[in-house]
Amino acid sequence: MSNFIFGYHIGVMNGPIVSIARELGFEGNSLIEGLVVSIFIVGAFIGSISSGSLVDRLGCRLTFQIDSIPLILGAIISAQAHSLNEVIGGRFLVGLGIGVNTVLVPIYISEVAPTKYRGALGSLCQIGTCLGIITSLILGIPSENDPHWWRTMLYIASIPGILVAIGMQFTVDSPRWLCKAGRINDAKTVIRELWGESEIDSAIEEFQSVCKSDGSDSDSRWSEILEEPHSRVAFIGGALFVLQQFAGINGVLYFSSLTFQEVGVESGAVASLFVGLTNFAGALCALYLIDREGRQKLLIGSYLGMAISMFLVSSAVFCPLDEQLSNNLSILGTIMYIFSFAIGAGPVTGIIISELSSTRTRGKIMGLSFSTHWVCNFIVGLFFLELVEKFGVAPIYASFGAVSLSAATFAYYFIVETKGRSLEEIERSLNVKA
Repeated sequence: MSNFIFGYHIGVMNGPIVSIARELGFEGNSLIEGLVVSIFIVGAFIGSISSGSLVDRLGCRLTFQIDSIPLILGAIISAQAHSLNEVIGGRFLVGLGIGVNTVLVPIYISEVAPTKYRGALGSLCQIGTCLGIITSLILGIPSENDPHWWRTMLYIASIPGILVAIGMQFTVDSPRWLCKAGRINDAKTVIRELWGESEIDSAIEEFQSVCKSDGSDSDSRWSEILEEPHSRVAFIGGALFVLQQFAGINGVLYFSSLTFQEVGVESGAVASLFVGLTNFAGALCALYLIDREGRQKLLIGSYLGMAISMFLVSSAVFCPLDEQLSNNLSILGTIMYIFSFAIGAGPVTGIIISELSSTRTRGKIMGLSFSTHWVCNFIVGLFFLELVEKFGVAPIYASFGAVSLSAATFAYYFIVETKGRSLEEIERSLNVKA
């Protein structure tokens, strides 16, 4: 549900922004329209950077429930907005909640999932995001005829937040966090419920051994991520998100509706829906493959697919042999790119960083990594159209292809395979290397 909220808010402004601008009096002001959309990212950055300390102190379960407050309030304030300040305030609160959630979800899943299903369960993040985008796009169709429909859409956005707040009451705390907090008996109860009676002794022994070696307590200092092996993982996390964002996913998604228009798909909503379904299909494949093929293989294959797709689109635009053929190749390249992203670069990035991080610094490394994601997301969104106008689509897409190749190379040399290994095994192997 947390990733569903994220996806829903990505798509919710897609069509209604025109109606919102008209009703609240900033129609035609592209700067203000951009601010209404991008203030969400500012909130998400602050949420991500603060999430590490929250999860260290409170654990995932309680943090999820507290984080539901800005998600619910932000959606309601935005829905009731009668001024620009109100809609900006609501969007900022929602961004704050999303920023915390994007960090929490992979941490929580990685810490409660059985080792052999950890990757598949982590891939549900991407599926949740895809379903949220698709739902918002379908619900956005009436906004083309009803100028006030955007309010209903934003009211609906509060429902998943309510479900998360209530639903987390019936879940468990991470057994690793409970052990770190000294609540051994609670950790044993949770392990029994999640993994079975036979796993209790070995799991507790592993948790305590790691806690002793890294001096874990209920909180860690930010300065610790500058020390080995934490600094290496923080570097990998930041670099993966820089490469993911500068490989152009948000630019390609933004430009995809224009690409579809070239071949006669006039409705932006239909084009976006088609893109959303492609994304969803890729995420389903990732769900199947991630624990079979491993994280590193999926990342390398995903980025190679994205690179080939971008070079295909660039070639079609730069050297058009036939207009219809070029348009068809552009569509094919765009679909291949989105599918390739959804099969690896999208779902694996958050999962692998969470798996490589130590129990002690997981929250802070994930918070820092996702903060990097939001900064790069903002930069790409801010400059993409300006660069396309200045240099044209072909060079920009070719540069996305070059970054994708760099990302595949980075994954080959820097990513440690985590498939089939417990988080404690991974942590011990990284400590030995350090």
